[in-house]
Amino acid sequence: MKKYIYLLLLLCSSGLINFVNMKPALADIYMRVGKNGTVYFSNVPVSNNYRLYMKTRQRSNNFKRYNNVLYRKIILKASNKYKVSSRLIEAVIKAESGFNDEAVSDKGAEGLMQLMPGTQRQLNVMKPFNPSQNIYGGTEYLKSLIVRYNGNLPLALAAYNAGSKAVKKYGGIPPYSETRDYVNEVMKYYRREGNNAK
Repeated sequence: MKKYIYLLLLLCSSGLINFVNMKPALADIYMRVGKNGTVYFSNVPVSNNYRLYMKTRQRSNNFKRYNNVLYRKIILKASNKYKVSSRLIEAVIKAESGFNDEAVSDKGAEGLMQLMPGTQRQLNVMKPFNPSQNIYGGTEYLKSLIVRYNGNLPLALAAYNAGSKAVKKYGGIPPYSETRDYVNEVMKYYRREGNNAK
């Protein structure tokens, strides 16, 4: 009997050590069900259709602060290079990935500014999870859309989210709830950051 008790204690203690040494996961997992019944999972809830599927532990606040400082420098340089408001770049990053440089959407968009593989190739972004490459590429793409839509930010953001073909097809912001929610979210962040800067 003592042998079994000893074995049980040994197993429990090794399990406790492994539990203590576990590294925290980096993001929550969200789920949505498409119209055809397909189930999609993402670590970035890009629309209100997503529901929390799995809650995981977040990175420490010190890590987030470090990354925000690091990203801030890159954002300011990209802002100066492409003449796009740094507040707008930050707002897009916040809405797209929540400042998670490892974010991947269910549609295949990657990194901080959630660039699709085709857009990455177009912009010569070779490493989409590299913060500098992603921010520079995303800002260049955003600038091209701002120019295309004559400075109309909601239209540029709609095209960033749903594509220019969808904007052209509907003659404005497409009637997709995901796109409308996205445009509203980015504009809300952008205006709020502008007010905070005053």
